[in-house]
Amino acid sequence: MQIPFIDLAAQQARLRPALDAAIARVLDGGQYIFGQEVSLLEERLAEFCGARHCLTCANGTDALQLALMALGVKAGDAVFVPSFTFAATAEVVPLVNATPVFVDCLPDTFNMDPRSLERAIAHARSQGLNPRVVIPVDLFGLPADYDALIPIAREHGLKVIGDSAQGFGGSYHGRTTGAICDITTTSFFPAKPLGCYGDGGAVFTDSDEVAALLKSFRNHGQGEHKYSNVRIGLNSRLDTIQAAILLEKLSIYAEEIEQRQGVAARYTAALSGRFETPVVPEGLVSIWAQYTIKTASKEEREALQARAKAAGVPTVVYYPLPLHLQTAYSAFPRDPQGLPVSEELSGRVVSLPMHAYLPLETQDHIIEAVLG
Repeated sequence: MQIPFIDLAAQQARLRPALDAAIARVLDGGQYIFGQEVSLLEERLAEFCGARHCLTCANGTDALQLALMALGVKAGDAVFVPSFTFAATAEVVPLVNATPVFVDCLPDTFNMDPRSLERAIAHARSQGLNPRVVIPVDLFGLPADYDALIPIAREHGLKVIGDSAQGFGGSYHGRTTGAICDITTTSFFPAKPLGCYGDGGAVFTDSDEVAALLKSFRNHGQGEHKYSNVRIGLNSRLDTIQAAILLEKLSIYAEEIEQRQGVAARYTAALSGRFETPVVPEGLVSIWAQYTIKTASKEEREALQARAKAAGVPTVVYYPLPLHLQTAYSAFPRDPQGLPVSEELSGRVVSLPMHAYLPLETQDHIIEAVLG
């Protein structure tokens, strides 16, 4: 048995007739950029999460950069990002000439540590930087601790951009990610729980002013018409075919999130006696972009991965080296007390196959291989 880590083919088989029809409508209409499917998708995404505005764009990395541009982040500004995450969260900060400042994460949820954030803000000020924005990440699908992080940001005059590339559609005390922060971004990379068949992203906000800026920035800084450029912008548009695909996927997304809960519950019930399984605080719902456990040591992780591979079960380590230890980011500031949790997790975490179409017998095979 060879098991896919994420089975996109199973979802496609379910949706194939609807997908074929949706793509055919775009081909027949001939409007491949900013077709009607794009605006319809933006309306439905905003409705899904409860945000006032949704602006789609070319990818999740651009979504983050567009958010920073809309907030006017510039040289001399500090943007606070977790170190235990994908590079895109930090990558966009130097692209707008600002400085990323790395923050540690919590050992149970893997999300940004509020106390580390407070120390990092003080440290940034001591270095002559101007604290402007904090970017919590909804890592592996679990919403960050916004009730702790947002008040800290407000106390220091910071805006909050929620990086929900892995967590769009998660629930935080009755609120859906996408409608919690000043701005929220997401990614439609194919492997994401809500993914297209190429690159894609979106930005969410309740601010009319921010939405207007985002609309301009994503399309070459456009003003009143195509050849009026009122600011320096990007070429970052979601194409109409991808929007059509996402509309079909969004129609079953709530059901798929629920199906992921069942897979995660079975994993946790079977594995919690042997490994540290994911923690979901009361009042939160993860969309389980990844199901990530902690082994007792790096050696135990290597042994787990070896026996899983022998059984045809793929595993992935997210992330084997925290950003603050990466060559490209090692010179940037960080929590002055260090980032020990991020460094420890990089040697202990391992993720298992997770998607909404994982058969029970396949789940059992995965569990058996992991337990050994």
